[in-house]
Amino acid sequence: MNASRSKKVLKSFGELKTLLKNRPLPQPDLPAKAPVPVPPEAPAQTEFHLFRSAMADVTPLPRRSRDRTEKPVSTVLSKADPGSPDKDALIQLKNLVCRGDGFVIADTPEYMEGTGHRIPGLVARRLHQGDFSIQSFIDLHGLNVKGAREAFEAFMSAAVNTGKRSVLVIHGRGLSSPTEPVLKTQVYNWLTRSRWRNRIIAFSSARLCDGGAGATYVLLRQRPLTKRSRKGSKTNNGTPYLNSKYQIPNIKQ
Repeated sequence: MNASRSKKVLKSFGELKTLLKNRPLPQPDLPAKAPVPVPPEAPAQTEFHLFRSAMADVTPLPRRSRDRTEKPVSTVLSKADPGSPDKDALIQLKNLVCRGDGFVIADTPEYMEGTGHRIPGLVARRLHQGDFSIQSFIDLHGLNVKGAREAFEAFMSAAVNTGKRSVLVIHGRGLSSPTEPVLKTQVYNWLTRSRWRNRIIAFSSARLCDGGAGATYVLLRQRPLTKRSRKGSKTNNGTPYLNSKYQIPNIKQ
C-alpha cells in the first residue's frame, strides 16, 4: 500500500516542473463566437437600371444641328400639286421607299437564272415568283470557297438522295468582297459547270423574303439528264444544255 501511495505523492518541486512540461494545464473554455450576420442579397436589377447605373457619370454630347434641306417624301407628296405630272412618280417613290413596292430583282444586274435542256424560260420565272415550295435550304455565309464547296456538295447529294425537288442556297450578295461576289459566283459556276448541271431543271435568284439576290432557288430533276436525251444540243463555253444568264458585277471599280 505504501508503494502505490508513493507513486502519487510529489517528493519535490522538480518533479512538479517535469510534470508541467509533459502535461500542460487545461485551457479554460472560451465563449462561443456569435455568428456573423449575412447581409441580404440585393434585388436583381433589370438591364435598364444596370445601364442607367453604368451611364451615371457620362455627360451627353450636345445634339448637332440637322440638315433639313431635304424634306421627307411624305412632306413633298402632301405639298405636291394634284395636277402635277410628277404626282404619280412621287407616289411610286413613296411606295418603293416605305414598302419596297416596284422593286424588281429580275431587272437588276445581280439577278441570275438558268434553265436546263428544252426547259422554257417561264419555269425560271415561276421559280423566282415563288410558285414552288422550298423543301430544304443551306446557308453558306461565313465559309470560305473550299468549305462552301464541301457543304454545297453534301447538301445537294442529300437533297437528291431524299427526293427533294426545290431547294434554296443562301450565299449572300458579296457586298464585302473587294471585286466580284465570291460565293455567289462560285454557286453559279457549280450550278452551270459541275456535275449538278445534269440535275438542274431551272434556277433563279430568290424573292426578297427569301434573301433576294443573296440566295438562289434550285429546281431539281428526279433523274439526271443523259447524253442521249440531250443529243444535238449546243454547248456554250463548256456548259452544255443549260441556258443561263448572270452578269457578274464588279462591285468596286
